[in-house]
Amino acid sequence: MRDLVPDPGPELLRGLGASAGTAVGPAYRLADPPRLPAPRPVGDPEAEVQRAWAAIDAVCADISRRADAAADATSGEILRVQAALAGDRTLRDGVAQAVRAGHEAPHAVAAILAGHRSALLAAGGLLAARAADLDDLRDRVVAHCLGLPMPTLPDPGCPFVLVAVDLAPADAALLDPARVLAVVTSAGSFVSHTAILARARGLPTVVACGRALEIADGTVVTVDGTTGRVSVGSGEDYTPISAPPTAPAAEHRGQTSDGHPVALLANIGCAAELTGVAVEGVGLFRTELLFQHHIDPPTLAEQVQEYAQVFAAMPDRQVIVRTLDAGSDKPLPFLREHDEPNPALGIRGLRVARRRGDILRTQISAIAAAARESRARVAVMAPMVTTVAEAAEFTALCRDAGLPTVGVMIEVPAAAVRAAEILQTVDFLSVGTNDLSQYAFAADRRSGELADLLDPWQPALLSLIALCAAAGVAVGRPVGVCGEAAADPAFAVVLTGLGVTSLSMSPTAIPAVRAALAAHTVEECRAAAQQALAAGDPATARAAVTRI
Repeated sequence: MRDLVPDPGPELLRGLGASAGTAVGPAYRLADPPRLPAPRPVGDPEAEVQRAWAAIDAVCADISRRADAAADATSGEILRVQAALAGDRTLRDGVAQAVRAGHEAPHAVAAILAGHRSALLAAGGLLAARAADLDDLRDRVVAHCLGLPMPTLPDPGCPFVLVAVDLAPADAALLDPARVLAVVTSAGSFVSHTAILARARGLPTVVACGRALEIADGTVVTVDGTTGRVSVGSGEDYTPISAPPTAPAAEHRGQTSDGHPVALLANIGCAAELTGVAVEGVGLFRTELLFQHHIDPPTLAEQVQEYAQVFAAMPDRQVIVRTLDAGSDKPLPFLREHDEPNPALGIRGLRVARRRGDILRTQISAIAAAARESRARVAVMAPMVTTVAEAAEFTALCRDAGLPTVGVMIEVPAAAVRAAEILQTVDFLSVGTNDLSQYAFAADRRSGELADLLDPWQPALLSLIALCAAAGVAVGRPVGVCGEAAADPAFAVVLTGLGVTSLSMSPTAIPAVRAALAAHTVEECRAAAQQALAAGDPATARAAVTRI
């Protein structure tokens, strides 16, 4: 493999932008995990089973300790999921069978987890993004079996850009912005744990950068987590910097320079993510985190308690709760009925209610109960809505539960082109740009090769968003955007010009977007939107807006 070096000039690598911001600094790679030794005969199978189980137990205990000591709730929750994987009974039983079939403990562990890994990849979607978690679990158990330490993050003695194939939860949870300037991985996706934790810490991150491992240690790189570009060989005369898209602002409310309001809201998964954060409200409260840690659906009481914590943190402010966004491409133990040939086009989001309406009804009841005891302005919205009939049925269900403000997400082109009709049945729309791009361009959002099609600046995507915004303007109802594309300050200007009324993003991205809007009048935003719509490709759209 050829190492990329900074002579004769910078070389540009491309991946997927997973956490906005820019950083400049020397790159250092995560060391390789221990390799499996050559197979040997098993002398005492039962002793070898105990050896394997002891290694699994030790790794499970270590990850649990890391979870308890995690610096934030998101890291802790992710590590607890990893610990649950390590403690799963099917892993122990499978390893025991493999050992008794003649495999040494390290090889037995690797073989069983390889089977689980293949199943995750075949499932696709969010579950496929968790394959790296199993790789890390394998490496840790194998290392313990061999009496070897697991590689930790590099320590070059200066702030650095971390380069790796992908980061396991235990490593991603250790990302310290004081040491790590940015992250570049050759694998991974926007929904990988690396990306999630990097966004929570405001670290610029590029994933699915195929040639990342060719970067030689110590080479200075510039990472743009917004565009997904990595410039290799940025020169020796540099100052290490990491600049998440933040900027000072005198007020927390978003508005253009001439006073046109644009609500800037936060995307969160739990109440802890609101600690120390000054935001106008929550534009996307993902409720999946609560469900992911249950073998059976969480009870009404458990859900009420979780939602009440978020609502209590937002008195007199808006909180938009998205009902469970799960299904075949985001499997949960209590939802798995049978495999689907194309999970992304199957039973997911609101469609889960076709099979398990009880789960949706219980969740809506819990949201309503928590809202009644709160000062927050609670709204609820459904994911993966496709037709007017689905929107109307969901609205009726919420109204019957006592929830007055009901909306739906626009993630499917069919819903976008019928936005005006859907708005006759709901109070607001929220455009999910990630899935809308995927379905509009028939391009898997996990694919680095298709990143150009998934660029939010694609004029066709802008046209779909414009349809939704125009429908909202016509009837005086709000239309927001809750995809991470809203975190791009220039793109936020365009969205405002299209008529979007709110933008929801990672809390760390809000200040920069607020500053960008405050620097433009609403007419300038509209001019930028028209230039972007008229462009023939994303690059032309960006350039046109930059000129404005």
